[in-house]
Amino acid sequence: MNSDDLPLSAADRAAYQAIAAGHRPETDVSRLLAVGLVAADPYSSAHDRYIAQDPRLAARRLMSEAQQAVADSVARMTQIPALEELAADFDPHRWYGGPGSEFLGSSEEMNVRIGEVLADAMHQKNADMLTAQPGAPVDRDPGVQRLGIERARGALEAGVTVRSIYNAAAYHHPQSCAYLDDVTAAGAEVVTLQEEFPRMVIVGAHLFIDNLVMSTTEMHAGWHVVDRAAVSWAREVYRMTWDRGTRWRAVRASPSTLTGRQRAILRALEEGLSQQKAGPALGLAERTVTKELAAARAATGAESLYQLMAWWGREGAEAE
Repeated sequence: MNSDDLPLSAADRAAYQAIAAGHRPETDVSRLLAVGLVAADPYSSAHDRYIAQDPRLAARRLMSEAQQAVADSVARMTQIPALEELAADFDPHRWYGGPGSEFLGSSEEMNVRIGEVLADAMHQKNADMLTAQPGAPVDRDPGVQRLGIERARGALEAGVTVRSIYNAAAYHHPQSCAYLDDVTAAGAEVVTLQEEFPRMVIVGAHLFIDNLVMSTTEMHAGWHVVDRAAVSWAREVYRMTWDRGTRWRAVRASPSTLTGRQRAILRALEEGLSQQKAGPALGLAERTVTKELAAARAATGAESLYQLMAWWGREGAEAE
């Protein structure tokens, strides 16, 4: 029985009606035979007579066959996702990135897509979320800030590594301080930088960046990039930027913690002198400069000269 011969034409219907009434059909009956509506009369020597079959039985047989075909198709569809699991073997050997990037025309679209990608990352092992926020901090809606904290906490609780790079001006913005204190207390890692750095969000194999292509768009529009080469390059840029940052709240001292000599050395370094040249400029031996800088690091809790200078640029210079 072949359902491909449906629907019946007007001629097919007329032929069935004639056969059901005991007459010979005047048109071709091959479609009626195919769907089981008629059968050849085994007692006709001329082979031109047919017997009508119950259309309800034919309909039930066709319906049963169609339902089985659907069940077979569904069973086949359930097996298709297993093919995608092979991507873990294919992706590491790709020489190209894939579909590239997608433009997101508003901050709302960006936030929604980042949320979707992060929700998926929460179910993956060794997932991470890396953010870089170079702009000067501004007051945000408290509800938006709570959402940000909840999103970060949810990711951390799911085992996602969360790292953020912020403009050092965040230290002078109470709302930003409160937010960063909350997320670091929850387990996030945060560093600050005074120098310029690019804005980006990286979640696993997904990169979100500012729009530098479309000229007539919302200020906070951006791009969702999934090209593996581009995302890997952005990760390296992020790593280098992160390594230059100062850990959030790592240096808590005030400038008054330092001696006058130590502050003079830091001013000289801030003006561009090297440690070797700062000594003669201040009438100090190079060994003394090295010793005083070590004492300054110990007094402030700075782990490196770079971190000490970052703190001085943020706190010390303003107190002079």
